[in-house]
Amino acid sequence: MPGILDGITDPSQLKSLSLRELETLAEELRARIIATCAANGGHVAPSLGVVELTIALHRVFDSPKDKIVWDVGHQAYAHKLLTGRKERFGTLRTKGGISGFPKRAESPHDSFDVGHSSTSISAGVGFAVARDLKKGRNKVLTVIGDGAMTGGLAFEGLNHAGELNKDLVVILNDNEMSISENVGALSNLLSRTITSEYVHRAKKDLEAFLEGVPMFGKSVLKIAKRAEESLKTLFTPGMLFEAFGFEYIGPIDGHDIPKLLETLEAVKRFDDAVLIHVLTRKGKGYPPAEANPSLFHGVGPFDVATGKVHKGKGGAASYTGVFGETIKRLAHEDERIVAITAAMPDGTGLTPFAREFPGRFFDVGIAEQHAVTFAAGLAAEGFKPVVALYSSFLQRGFDQLCHDVCLQDLPVVFAIDRAGVVGSDGPTHHGVFDVSYLRAVPGLTIMAPKDENELQHMLLTALSLEGPAALRYPRGNGLGVPMDQILTLLPVGKGERLKEGKDGAILALGTMVEPARQAAAALALEGIEVAVMNARFVKPLDSELILDLARTGLLVTVEDNVIQGGFGTAILELLEEHEVTGVRVLRLGYPDAFVEQGEQADLKAAYGLDAAGIARTVREACQGRHASAPVQRSEQPAVPEQPHA
Repeated sequence: MPGILDGITDPSQLKSLSLRELETLAEELRARIIATCAANGGHVAPSLGVVELTIALHRVFDSPKDKIVWDVGHQAYAHKLLTGRKERFGTLRTKGGISGFPKRAESPHDSFDVGHSSTSISAGVGFAVARDLKKGRNKVLTVIGDGAMTGGLAFEGLNHAGELNKDLVVILNDNEMSISENVGALSNLLSRTITSEYVHRAKKDLEAFLEGVPMFGKSVLKIAKRAEESLKTLFTPGMLFEAFGFEYIGPIDGHDIPKLLETLEAVKRFDDAVLIHVLTRKGKGYPPAEANPSLFHGVGPFDVATGKVHKGKGGAASYTGVFGETIKRLAHEDERIVAITAAMPDGTGLTPFAREFPGRFFDVGIAEQHAVTFAAGLAAEGFKPVVALYSSFLQRGFDQLCHDVCLQDLPVVFAIDRAGVVGSDGPTHHGVFDVSYLRAVPGLTIMAPKDENELQHMLLTALSLEGPAALRYPRGNGLGVPMDQILTLLPVGKGERLKEGKDGAILALGTMVEPARQAAAALALEGIEVAVMNARFVKPLDSELILDLARTGLLVTVEDNVIQGGFGTAILELLEEHEVTGVRVLRLGYPDAFVEQGEQADLKAAYGLDAAGIARTVREACQGRHASAPVQRSEQPAVPEQPHA
């Protein structure tokens, strides 16, 4: 029997549904989200928590004329299902399928591309100002979670929005704050009072009247405002948002469809900045997600009946896990080591450290800029801070890394997790820029391990330096190599020659080393002998080893990073500085484009970064070549080949 969702092809159809039908629709949306994420993985708990809110928004407002901006966007699955994408929803987060986040190219109902937190209010202010400049009459709504409110950008947006006092609705989706029953009831009463259109207009008229009364009017108005604020903020956090210039409404139950509709219908008639505080529950309607919202925030495929996550490939420990165990081990030996993360203790592997050293662990919330400068302050006082962030999130703290850490040559270690392509979260989360944007910063040592064993030695090495260091490693499991029990310092700026070869050399960085070795082994069976280098360090480079390998006449650089400004570019610069000619340089990496979503292995294969792709590049370069000409030095730099991708 067809359900209500089956008949929805456009969100405008929600306006004709009864309240009972809307509640049934909520159940159907949850069922579809759970079933799809069970197969593909995804952000289950956030999306289940805003089902009723999403229905209410599309029932009251007119998307895409009215702009709905989702912060982060991992809660927008119901929105996608209601806006014409239910037939393709089964392709969610797969290569060639629909994105796990709002995407303008995907639908006119996705007003803004998102994926990182705290952006919605600033973008919403931009939409509101643009509307007014064009003399439009549409509404602009932003939906931001309480977690994203910890990001400084959110407060910058609030500050500007309150000053402009444009027609903007900010919906604070609060899924963690606990409010007692009696206070919640009073808050709902206050909400019902101030969401009344009549009361809102009357309040505005009274304010205008009092401001016009000579001598006493403004004083009376100030007293009235203070009394109102005292009453409301005794029980609600409204004072904070009203200080930013917003009309505060709430908190209200985000799963109560009638209450949501009543509130949004009233706010629809307002013409100034309003913040609606909505209380929701992550994972609502699916017991396993309600019981463990952290796990189901972003989860792999799972069994619907039990909520048990399907086992991965198993075997080797993850790079993240090895990092977490190593920093904990080193912290026992050096009490100056402290760990910092930005709302990702589980994701960065620091939860065990936090349990063992609670006084030396700091989760600063979604505030990467603060995390970096906070670490700089600790380092200036003699501590050894390790800042563990995902590669794509460290981008937010680049100025602080450059100005507050590296300019002062402070010994802060950046543990950069999720370097390289990460999979189904797609372009907003791929860590394929860090080599390029970090390499330009003076004084920063940059390294990448070839496997999980080398990772633990590199962390020890990074912590031994007197200046800043960055250590990048990928998402996922290691190679399953034996783990050394005794950690040793690596010689800084020295690579590792893994294989000799006369026909060329593959210079590989980090996790590209193993496929490079496999490619070399396959080529050897064809009579093509190429050397393999584990670079270890991007900065400083092992110039002695690289120049020696250049004598083969062919260098192929391989990195899990964009080609522009990356490891391969560093090799070209080195050859130019030493005036080396007669060397053909081929660079393998990601092109000057944002990499799409897809499984890591599939993406690497698509861009020629697996063993077969590397071997193909070397084979084609060697075809028809005669014996390598001797390397010469001249005043003219080598002319590089066009980048390969």
